[in-house]
Amino acid sequence: MTRIQPGWQGRFFEDFAVGDVYEHPLGRTVTETDNTWFTLLTMNTNQAHFNAQVGESSEFGRMLVASPLTIAIAIGQSVTDTTQNAFANLGLDGLRLTAPVYAGDTLWSESIVLATRESRSRPEAGIVTIRTRTINQDGAEVLTFERTFYVHRRGAERATPPRPRARTPLTLAGRKEEAR
Repeated sequence: MTRIQPGWQGRFFEDFAVGDVYEHPLGRTVTETDNTWFTLLTMNTNQAHFNAQVGESSEFGRMLVASPLTIAIAIGQSVTDTTQNAFANLGLDGLRLTAPVYAGDTLWSESIVLATRESRSRPEAGIVTIRTRTINQDGAEVLTFERTFYVHRRGAERATPPRPRARTPLTLAGRKEEAR
């Protein structure tokens, strides 16, 4: 008989404790294409992000990755461990871009829980504040910020979105035998 095993559901308010550190599992190598598309998408017209000649003549000697892209990657890397069950960001504070990021850099993020408190207006949720920092492949910090968010309590009515079920169950039937 096939058993459906639940996947990682993320943390709920009750799972956060001040001082806990989450080393987010996925690194992300930023490519020149990522940077170009992001500048086009966001209408960032600073040529330091997409004009090699301008980048080479700058004090950095090459094009920079647009800092909002670095911020977006850092926040995205933290979601699986921190805000998978959040329903609202409340603030982003103390944002510091501490070193340049270039195409080809691989970014890794980690977060520490700074504060938790029950919500006075939403009994089905709590408020959590974390500090996230992002490092590159050499371990150099490139970004740090604090983020505060509303997160559901375990069992809250709106915590788990309804998931459709397939019309037919997923089974082992029809599996090809391994070559001997």
